[in-house]
Amino acid sequence: MKIAFRDPTVVVGILAALLFSYLIVAPIVSLLADAFQVQFADASRLGQSVGSLTFYNLGRVFRSIVAPDILWLPLVHTLSVAFGAMAIALIVGAVMAWFISRTDIMGRKWFATALIVPYMLPSWTLALAWSSVFLNRTVGGQPGWLESLGFEPPDWLAYGQFPITIVLALHYTPFVILLFGNALRSFDAQMEDAGRMLGASRTVIARRIILPLMRPSLLSAITLIFAKCLGDFGVAYVLGAPVKYDVLATSLFRSVTARQGGEAAVLAGVIILIGTISVLIDARLVREARRFVTIGTKGGMDRTRRLGSWRLPMTAVAGMVFLISVAIPLTVLFLTTVMRTPGKFTVDNFTWAYWVGHDLPTTALRNGILITADFWHAAWNSLWMVGIAAICAGVLGVLVGYVVVRSPLKSIGAYLRYVTFLPYLVPGIAFAAACLSIFAVPHGPIPALYGTAAILILALMADQMPFASRAGISAMMQLGKDPEEAAQIAGAGWWKRLLKIVIPIQKGPLAAAILLPFISGLKGLSLVIMLATPGTDLLTTYAIRLVDFGYSQAANAVVLMLSAIAFFGTLFLQKATKTSLASGLGG
Repeated sequence: MKIAFRDPTVVVGILAALLFSYLIVAPIVSLLADAFQVQFADASRLGQSVGSLTFYNLGRVFRSIVAPDILWLPLVHTLSVAFGAMAIALIVGAVMAWFISRTDIMGRKWFATALIVPYMLPSWTLALAWSSVFLNRTVGGQPGWLESLGFEPPDWLAYGQFPITIVLALHYTPFVILLFGNALRSFDAQMEDAGRMLGASRTVIARRIILPLMRPSLLSAITLIFAKCLGDFGVAYVLGAPVKYDVLATSLFRSVTARQGGEAAVLAGVIILIGTISVLIDARLVREARRFVTIGTKGGMDRTRRLGSWRLPMTAVAGMVFLISVAIPLTVLFLTTVMRTPGKFTVDNFTWAYWVGHDLPTTALRNGILITADFWHAAWNSLWMVGIAAICAGVLGVLVGYVVVRSPLKSIGAYLRYVTFLPYLVPGIAFAAACLSIFAVPHGPIPALYGTAAILILALMADQMPFASRAGISAMMQLGKDPEEAAQIAGAGWWKRLLKIVIPIQKGPLAAAILLPFISGLKGLSLVIMLATPGTDLLTTYAIRLVDFGYSQAANAVVLMLSAIAFFGTLFLQKATKTSLASGLGG
């Protein structure tokens, strides 16, 4: 132990372990403890002191008369939406991945990038576009485009399960295209030839050869989509809240805003449990699926199939998917921002007032967003808060990678590896509730942080650690000890070796570990919706507040600006790190 503690790596590892125990483990433990404690709102009703042990919260959520509205119905809605989105995304994504990876479809390289654009945008961008077109005045407010044109959409098309499922499916289809497409690119086409030579039909080849080898990528896509749907707040809030169609994420949000801390803790625990189970099941199934491996020559792997007369129709199908998931929604959002009355296509109805106008006929928004101080305040908050969180996450990710790979105390490395992965198991809305449970009240010398920028920065940093730490660990595992040992022989200390050798060599992974959390944090809503206040609004929460006020034109303008930042930021990320989301898809 004396020898181990002489190495600063151990000290850094211990400090990092303490830091992440406070930022990640403590909030989750505090949240789960709240489920078994009397909360302030219930103390007088129960006749017990605040903080006393109780099972009242469990009974209220699972067995009370309001349990169906709080838990069971939102749970059914969540599962039905998630499974529906998974099914649609798998079908559409697998077909598109096959076209791009294994056929001579026209514009193959262009589609390889174009079809993953929905992944670069906030998940609820398409939800706002859907609402702009199919909105009806069942719940009041402005009419949608169809209603303005004389067609009244039914409620099932305007709100609830159907639109939420479709929007989530379109947003997460790129997961399938990326994962399944990359697997198809590495699949040896000679195995199909061998099957045909032995007399196997196309159905048998697909069932006995292709699907077993594709199983790991398909299972990963399914797990990612399920976990994202489980914690997605924005889409369900925009398309479900007007008709009280709650999923677990929006039900949790309602509990927090109603100051039902114990109830919120139980709901968050349910979300965490389901997310953890799904990841464990995925790990087990992928481990089983690894029994199927490809043994073949590199030259035989990539082979495209000529579509012949089907080439043009299949290209049209891919083009239709792009139109539905990207082009039409963004066009609709832009057009709504320059219309006084939605859906009225006359010259006198078009205006730039919601962008740069003055004296708008609204109470809380008197000027266009580009000359509104609140918009620029939210934009600045997004840039500096998310930027600081991303830089901290990236630097800490590299340090975690260094400790995991280099520390002589393997227990420290193992603990850091698992604790930094923990936020991945916790959907954003649940982790936000966990952060509230511990940071909203003072603890010793640390004051209450709710309403400050600090709680947002800490939550964003902790939430992005799974990606940052994995990038750091992967990079450090590829870096040998020889450069450091040579510098050590030359007399360089540990910090000098870290700053002069390790970080310069790992500048690519470090940039990825900073930029990826930055882009993800910019467009994320589920984590920050419960932590931001009007004084600490980000662009995402500012847009949602405009939606709540019914200012759809201004809200859509903010989302377009946010989408542009996220999209071009992702392109910059790819350029800076010399990587491509379309890697392996012919792009």
